[in-house]
Amino acid sequence: MSQNLPTVQAIYEAFGKGDIPTILSHLADDVNWESWADNSAQKAGVPWLQSRKGKDGVLAFFQLIGNPEIFQIKEFRIISMMDGGSQIAAEFVIEADILTTGGHFRDEEVHLWTFNDQGKVVRLRHYTDTHKHMLAAGL
Repeated sequence: MSQNLPTVQAIYEAFGKGDIPTILSHLADDVNWESWADNSAQKAGVPWLQSRKGKDGVLAFFQLIGNPEIFQIKEFRIISMMDGGSQIAAEFVIEADILTTGGHFRDEEVHLWTFNDQGKVVRLRHYTDTHKHMLAAGL
């Protein structure tokens, strides 16, 4: 087991508690969040799947999905984690209501966490059914 798997576990534990400062402490200053080519949800304007850079960008993401007047997570459950050394993959179930649009989605998704040599997250790539997210966002 790499030293990065416990970090990802700690990130999800902090997420469950709403402890955003702990999550940010595990990120590199120049982290790339949801940065991937040809993301149809980004092109369509899904707010929570937009590419973000740095800890301030990640904080803005958590302020969006943590706003109970906009985004309500009904279920978030880790199914499994796979340790690839400098990359950790987490398979999970998420279900959420989008109050501003009346939208809803439920999906099994994957987060791919990439780490630098200092044990900080330098990239989060989200593998998801972008169509479900676009519909939930009313797009």
